[in-house]
Amino acid sequence: MILWSNGDLSKNPWVSAFLRTYPDSFSTKVVDVDFLARDTALARSSLLHRKDERAWVDGDLVRLLVTWEHGGVWIDMDSLLTRDLSPLLEHEFVTQWDCYDKIYQPLNGALMNFYKHSPYLCEAFHMMAQSPAPRPGTTDWGSTLYLKLWRRLIAAEIPPFKILPFCFSDGRSCRLDNRLPDPFLPDPKNWGGGRSLAEGRELDDVLGKVFAVHLHNQWEKIFPPDGWVQRLLLQRYERKLGGDTLRPPET
Repeated sequence: MILWSNGDLSKNPWVSAFLRTYPDSFSTKVVDVDFLARDTALARSSLLHRKDERAWVDGDLVRLLVTWEHGGVWIDMDSLLTRDLSPLLEHEFVTQWDCYDKIYQPLNGALMNFYKHSPYLCEAFHMMAQSPAPRPGTTDWGSTLYLKLWRRLIAAEIPPFKILPFCFSDGRSCRLDNRLPDPFLPDPKNWGGGRSLAEGRELDDVLGKVFAVHLHNQWEKIFPPDGWVQRLLLQRYERKLGGDTLRPPET
């Protein structure tokens, strides 16, 4: 696992605990877009340094460049994994956005998988280089790009990358009658169309059938004490990873 950032996070007390404990399987790297793009259609392009206040344009660029360079799964940091992703990895894919009743956004890169130097990503970089510059605060290099690429492949009779159904990673962003409970509110008595949260293991079973819970940039919110996120996910992470051994020193 590589934690990518635009600054050095290796001295962060939370991150350094994982670096000490898992030196052979966890590392941090600082993004160098010029280096990552050196063998793509965007090499030496001024587009590489486009930014916006939301970090949508530059963030969407980084996920494509990193996946192109290394291959593998990209996971946004506002996601909580619920199970091993191995069953998904025989395919290259992006994720269906969600099923909210809102302006339709078809595809999402918060969870995506592409092979190293994937032809799909190679074509995406050509499209980016040949198109108008991305508009700040838009998904021009994210959802919109993925959809244009998918349609271009279909039009050319080339089998496209797969689209992972939203429910596998975005089950809290759906209709009120079947979504996961809100992770930032105290546990409700009922969820998902009347199912009881206090009785049985239905929610636990559902979390075992999906792969992630995407939180959509809600960094300022906290999880309620002993809520379902704490009980069914975070406490299990602690037990699996070593508990108190991974806690940063008191400051």
